[in-house]
Amino acid sequence: MLQEESDLSLIIAQIVQKLKGSNLYSQLERQAWASLQRPEIKLESLKEDIKEFFKISGWEKKLQNAVYSELSVFPLPSHPAAPPEHLKEPLVYMRKAQGSWEKRILKSLNSMCTELSIPLARKRPVGEQKELLNKWNEMGTDEPDLSLFRPVYAPKDFLEKECFVELGLNIGQLGIDDSTQVPPELFENEHVRIGQKVLAEQDSAAAQQYIRQGSPTALRAELWALILNISSQPEDVLYYEQLKTNVIQHDLLVDSLIYKDVKLTASNDDYYFVFEDYLYQVLLCFSRDTSVLSHFAYNSASPPKSYIRGKLGLEEYAVFYPPNGVIPFHGFSMYVAPLCFLYHEPSKLYQIFREMYVRFFFRLHSISSHPSGIVSLCLLFETLLQTYLPQLFYHLREIGAQPLRISFKWMVRAFSGYLATDQLLLLWDRILGYNSLEILAVLAAAVFAFRAVNLMEVTSLAAAEAVLADLSTLKVMPLLQIFLFATVT
Repeated sequence: MLQEESDLSLIIAQIVQKLKGSNLYSQLERQAWASLQRPEIKLESLKEDIKEFFKISGWEKKLQNAVYSELSVFPLPSHPAAPPEHLKEPLVYMRKAQGSWEKRILKSLNSMCTELSIPLARKRPVGEQKELLNKWNEMGTDEPDLSLFRPVYAPKDFLEKECFVELGLNIGQLGIDDSTQVPPELFENEHVRIGQKVLAEQDSAAAQQYIRQGSPTALRAELWALILNISSQPEDVLYYEQLKTNVIQHDLLVDSLIYKDVKLTASNDDYYFVFEDYLYQVLLCFSRDTSVLSHFAYNSASPPKSYIRGKLGLEEYAVFYPPNGVIPFHGFSMYVAPLCFLYHEPSKLYQIFREMYVRFFFRLHSISSHPSGIVSLCLLFETLLQTYLPQLFYHLREIGAQPLRISFKWMVRAFSGYLATDQLLLLWDRILGYNSLEILAVLAAAVFAFRAVNLMEVTSLAAAEAVLADLSTLKVMPLLQIFLFATVT
């Protein structure tokens, strides 16, 4: 009991410390000072009166949402004497594996620099800055020669039920109960009404619970922003403009990797090619955003370092590269592409993506023991397959078609680029609703279950991949419900 109280005190202290440096703290302070002029604020009951003022004026709710947002990404409590690396990843062998992986990525990046005689970063000449600024909103029309650039890595290089009660068969679901065959008055109308009420209340926790049954299309953008605690303030727009200025002024090697990735993935996608310019804007700004570095406190990975020329190994001349500490890989732009359907204002789109990345997506390409980490998702996927479809699992193993070799790329991309967009957004609703990526492994197993009859007929990896090549016609929620609640072992 004492240990629990101690853990709670530590968490409270750390969250208070973090919020003290936030814009919300300054706003609350200003509001508290301003409230002293109000007649209902009495000196003898000052503390209680100000608390009541915050409650009535809606600031208490904003503070609750900020605390809830911090708790969503807060590392699990650990011993006070535990070193910082234990917060990043408690298991030594996982830390070693992640360290080895990072060395491979850096070696690949440095080799490319040497081979192409291109610096990691350079200040753009004034003429080039003007040219980039003029075509900021139509970067997709640019056709730079990227033939010599190669992605630093792709998902394949990286591959060396009680939780989901709200998805039950007897509970209404968007993605099933809003189909044209189901009268809207049976579920959809009431679900939309509740959603509007949740938004009116501006309660992050209520929004997260609500979205487990799916979000109405018209409310999704606002609900996601509420859950992620994103509200576009003037200073957020200004911060985005500062990042944009940094892109205009400095050319980074990773810019070419971003261009190449968008050209190879989203530009060739029937759903996402129209958002090419948005993707460049968001990803180029993201690479410069040093605020992203703070997520490495709870990420098993460490940001790569580069040294000023001629000062290799001297820590005082070390800088993080890229500035956000994240080297984009093949398919990285597909984390942003679906969000373009929901957010059309660049700075809002940027904030949502950044928050989605530091809460969820980073776990899909770093080695850790976290339940939402890619290693745990692989284990969950194989366990589900062996438990519910043992014959299929061993048949595929026998013919050299390891199921994980096929499903891994789906999970690393959170199914972006594989599912139809409306289905992908329904899936991501549940990621936000459960604050977990485990639903990805469940869906991957459900896809194998759905195609099990055909897969039992195949005799090679190529044939198995052909059976599972097109997921664009699949309906996510029926698959999940059947697999979770109607599959008999």
